[in-house]
Amino acid sequence: MAMTLRLTDQESEALRERARHEGRSMQEVARQAVREYVARQDRRAALDDVLATELPRYKDALDRLGQ
Repeated sequence: MAMTLRLTDQESEALRERARHEGRSMQEVARQAVREYVARQDRRAALDDVLATELPRYKDALDRLGQ
């Protein structure tokens, strides 16, 4: 799917410089950044789900440890 990504001049220059430094296209660098962002958010969501389930289970013990 095609999309247009509008960047500020600073963002565009930073992306251009990073791509040049890595010897890759700006598109490749941007796509990798998107993949990494999505993976990081997926991991965060999974951790939030586990914590929402497990923290209440250990609430009394955690409260005692905090005293």
